[in-house]
Amino acid sequence: MNREYPSRPIPAVGGLAVKDGKVLLVKRAKEPSLGTWSIPGGAIRLGESLKDAVKRELKEETGLDVDPVEIVGVVERIFRVGERVRFHYVIVDYACEVIEGILRASSDAQEARWFHWEEVLDLDLPEDSLGVIARALEKIEKRPPQKRPHTEG
Repeated sequence: MNREYPSRPIPAVGGLAVKDGKVLLVKRAKEPSLGTWSIPGGAIRLGESLKDAVKRELKEETGLDVDPVEIVGVVERIFRVGERVRFHYVIVDYACEVIEGILRASSDAQEARWFHWEEVLDLDLPEDSLGVIARALEKIEKRPPQKRPHTEG
């Protein structure tokens, strides 16, 4: 199935690697959202488990081996051109502990970098991304970020 102008939503994963109070984000090297900071991840392959997909995607994009600990959110990304859906992903985001590896951007990432929570708040990220980042930091670091994102409820 084509990722661009798909016939149905594409299941995907995101991995929120957390280390020393920081979260790892990547600058996208491909559409959608080329050149923007994002949670690393990508489409699930046929027959691949969610956790295996997270491990593979983080290794491909960042060079790190991770242990997906817990699901911290499910989000969707729909990009339209007029009335047509250009991209549609349903993404299961995991909080991840870093096992080993040397951080390097590769594959679908222009850049990979660790961010403190305060730096994350200065990025142009969707509100639901801020929520899953906050939950990942809480889960892995066992403490909440200093400032929580405002969520509509």
